[in-house]
Amino acid sequence: MKKFLIKCLRILYKRKFLKGVKGYIEPLKVNGYSFSNGNTYLGRNCNFNGMKIKGKVIIGDNFHSGQECLIITSFHKYDGGDAIPYDSKESIHKDVIIEDNVWLGDRVIVLGGVRIGEGAIVQAGSVVVSDIPKYAIAGGHPAKVFKYRDIKHYEKLKKEGRFH
Repeated sequence: MKKFLIKCLRILYKRKFLKGVKGYIEPLKVNGYSFSNGNTYLGRNCNFNGMKIKGKVIIGDNFHSGQECLIITSFHKYDGGDAIPYDSKESIHKDVIIEDNVWLGDRVIVLGGVRIGEGAIVQAGSVVVSDIPKYAIAGGHPAKVFKYRDIKHYEKLKKEGRFH
């Protein structure tokens, strides 16, 4: 009975999430409540475990998110606006691009204008405010690169088509 309920929840999560997706390629797994506002493009084999996406976001193949991740692409304009603390009429919008084979840990926040390179891993609880290069492992507030993947091994697995 429990497995049946979990399967039903995943179907509901996926249907709701797809309402906010402009394009995607199966397979797509949505294992936790996830939301997108209608300007999201997904590659093949994306896995969401609880994600909120606000704004234009492009995500490559074999993406994995931890729980309670957030991507925000719009900011309040605070300089030169018509009010304090921020402008009431204008926002600033910056797209997010996440390349293939990226893994975001639980509760990662990604802010607009960022590109996360192929094969990158972002540690749980991090705030990504600038680009993360290919194969990098980054973490912190703001997220900083502290290590790189074994590129030779990564490329071997990629060539063999061994994706989770």
